[in-house]
Parts: sequence; C-alpha cells; structure tokens
Amino acid sequence: MGLPTHTAQNGNGSLDTGNARLKELGYKQELKRDLSVFSNFAFSFSIISVLTGITTLYNTGLNFGGPVSLQYGWFIAGGFTMIVGLSMAEICSSYPTSGGLYYWSAKLAGPNWAPFASWITGWFNIVGQWAVTTSVDFSLAQLIQVIILLSTGGKNGGGYEASKYVVIAIHGGILLLHAALNSLPISVLSFFGQLAAVWNLVGVLVLTILIPLVATERASAKFVFTHFNTDNGDGINSKAYIFVLGLLMSQYTLTGYDASAHMTEETKNADKNGPKGIISAIGISVIFGWFYIIGITFAVTNISSLLNEDNDAGGYAIAEIFYQAFKGRYGNGVGGIICLGVVAVAIFFCGMSSVTSNSRMVYAFSRDGAMPLSSLWHEVNNQEVPINAVWLSAVISFCMALTYLGSEVAFQAMVSIATIGLYIAYALPIFFRVTLARKSFIPGPFNLGRYGVLVGWIAVLWVATISILFSLPVAYPITNETLNYTPVAVGGLLILTISSWISWARHWFKGPITNVES
Repeated sequence: MGLPTHTAQNGNGSLDTGNARLKELGYKQELKRDLSVFSNFAFSFSIISVLTGITTLYNTGLNFGGPVSLQYGWFIAGGFTMIVGLSMAEICSSYPTSGGLYYWSAKLAGPNWAPFASWITGWFNIVGQWAVTTSVDFSLAQLIQVIILLSTGGKNGGGYEASKYVVIAIHGGILLLHAALNSLPISVLSFFGQLAAVWNLVGVLVLTILIPLVATERASAKFVFTHFNTDNGDGINSKAYIFVLGLLMSQYTLTGYDASAHMTEETKNADKNGPKGIISAIGISVIFGWFYIIGITFAVTNISSLLNEDNDAGGYAIAEIFYQAFKGRYGNGVGGIICLGVVAVAIFFCGMSSVTSNSRMVYAFSRDGAMPLSSLWHEVNNQEVPINAVWLSAVISFCMALTYLGSEVAFQAMVSIATIGLYIAYALPIFFRVTLARKSFIPGPFNLGRYGVLVGWIAVLWVATISILFSLPVAYPITNETLNYTPVAVGGLLILTISSWISWARHWFKGPITNVES
C-alpha cells in the first residue's frame, strides 16, 4: 500500500511530494530543496567511493586471502549490502527527513519505545559518521604522505617519510578545507557532489584499463580468479577464517549510503528520489568496484613484495603497484604518482561529502533536542546551510584522529566504529520495521511489497553476522598490539549510550519533536 499523493508548492511553483511529506511528519522546510535525484545519488556514491575504500584497504584483502577474497568477497558483501540498502530505501520513502535512521527508529518502534530507540540509533549513527569522516580524511593524509615519499625518491631512494605529527597536521588541513567547502550553499555542494561522482566513475575506468596495460608483468587469469593467499604472517591458517577477515575491505568500502537519507530535506521529490539515491549508489559502486579490483589485481605478481614495508611505497600495496608499473615501463614512476593523485582527489571528494552528511545528521538530531547545546547546532545561516553543524563535525573528526598520536591500536579501534557502529545504526530501524512495526508500517512510493519483511530480516541477520566476524582476532598469538579492539570500542559506545539514557536523557528526551502545527 502506498502513501496518498502528496503535493506542495516549492519556490518555482511546481509540486513537490517530499516537501508535503515533510510537513505531514511535522517539520518545517528550513533547508533549501534544490537537489536532483542525480545529486542525491552523487553524495552517497562519492562517500562509498570505491577508489577510497578499495585503495585504502587493498592491503587487507591481499593479506587475507588475496585475489579470491578480493573478488568473491566483494560480491558477497555487495549482495548483502544491497539487501540492507533496499530495506533502508523502503523506510526512507515513507520517512524522507534529514534525521534518517534515528527518526525511522522512533516512528517504527512505537510510542512506548520511540525515545529510547531514537536515542540509541541516533548516537550510533552520528558517532559512526564522525568515525567515517575521520578515517576517510586520515587515509587521504596517509596517501599524501606516500605520494610525497615516492616523489622524493621512495623509501629505498632516500625519500621523505613524514612523522605522525605531520600526517595529523595534513589531516587537520584537509578537514579545514572540507568545512570551508561545506559552508557554501547547497547548489555549490551539489555541483561538487556531481563532479565527485563523475570523477569516481571515470577514475575507476581509466585506472582499471591503464595500470594493467602499462605494467610489464601481469598476473594470469587463473591467479586473479583462483589464487588464495594463506601466507598472511599473522598465525591464521584456516581458509574460512582468512576469507572472513578479507571481507573487511569490501564491507568497509560499502558504507555511507545513508547520506541519501540525510539529504532528503534538500532533495526534490525525496520520497521517491531518496530511495533511488541509496539503491543506485550501492549498485553502481558494486559494479565499478569490481572493475577496479579486477584491473589492479591483474598487475599483482608478487603479494609479499607489495606488502613489504621496505618497498618504495613503504608497504602501501596499490601505491607500489602504480609506481612499479610505470617505473618498469618508462624507467620512472611519475605516471604512477599521477595515478595516485587521481585516487587522492576521489578521497578528497569522499571526505567532503561525508562532512555534508555528518552536518545534516547533527542538524536534525539537535533540532529534536538530542545533543548538548542543540539550539546552536541546528541553526541555519541566510544561505540555508547548517553552518555550526558543519564546523562541529570537522572539529570532532579532528579530535578523534588525535588518538593516533597516542596509540595506533587505539586509533584503529575508534575507526572500527565507522563500519560496525554505522551498520548497527542501519540495522536498528530495519529491525523495528520487521518486528514492532510489522503490521503498522505504511510504505511510501518505493516499497518491497510482500517481500519487505523477508528482506528486512536478511539485512538484520547480515549486520549481526558481520558485527561478530569483524570482532574476531586478526592475528595470533593475541597480545596488546594484535588484539582486535573493535568489540571494546563498539561495546564502549553502547555502554555510554545506554548509561547516558538511564541516568540523564530518559528524563527529558522524548524523541523527534515536530516544529509545525498538526
């Protein structure tokens, strides 16, 4: 069953169903509704950014299973991610608000559970998003450091190796640029978002063709599609265990598509176009991500050499692949460095869009009074931009990265919230939709019909599965340095969220607050 047809006049005099639905849900139109369906897609697609996730974690895939984990793990993670995305898209169609996940939980959990469901979903979502921004911009800082290293001669040629303090300073500069860009009107951000999507699409195609074409030595098709690497040096011999750990690259990459939901209050006909943004971003990312993996893996001939920290790129596998491909063909690696620049621009756009999504979540969450100093964070300027939320997100992401100065282990634990914490936030409203709201849920224009509950349960079970798998040890024997702190980080967030609810928030937080008269 679909919602009644909603109509409302926008600034151009045309009818907009998303605007009308937002008013029905109890909210004023405060942000400028100017995004097309392609712009909405572009924000999610540029946050997923296969060039970002695959490049950053290609080492993990090579180390744990190699080509088999990279190829087939990608499709397994991609298939289940699409199932999660379909469930989210169905809910987004019914509730197209910037609050996204936490608002959905409140509506689907029912009046008795709404405040608590909204509270826990919102904090997992917002902290997960901050962790995504932290990790994306930090990965860009690390790539810039590798580009500088290779440009100055490489590790074996006396190249400059930046200290961790320099990397943090670069990270801070990147966040500053992202906050400045996100202070511009949404029409400008829409242009950058569309440019980011095109850059990712073209970049994947160019690198997929160029790198194996330039490389003087190429892997065989048998190696690319059937080789399973068990030589991980981490004391893990079980092929099933190794394959599971290799999935991390794929699942980390395929996150952030909730951005389409957070941008719905700025998207035309959002009850239709928001869901389209989610589904298309996942689907196109899975296809283009596979092309990228295939192309790069055809240039892999020696896994141990690529992962060796004493190679020219300092153990950064894809950087070493690019550099050596051009060096082997032309006698120098300049072309490889330029290719790394293409990836760096894609990561920059990814971080920019991530801050955009963060700020809209902060804006919506504070609009409902869930954050300290809420009245400050949900203010919009005369260009209809939640300017304070933008800068808050940048500052918090920088503070989260500072843990790297104290302990790389602590930093990795914190960043793990970017995958597991965010997926828990994805799963909670879906869980409420297939349990408490199974019979009461009223779908919007996009819906899964009679398959909605089945798809929802598969999505919830997949998130539960990866939450367990990614909490497993990644090296043996287990020491302070090899312990997987993911369950500690995610468990700590859960404890903080629940304890703050019991001791404080339950006395005043009532869930989403309408700001228009019914």
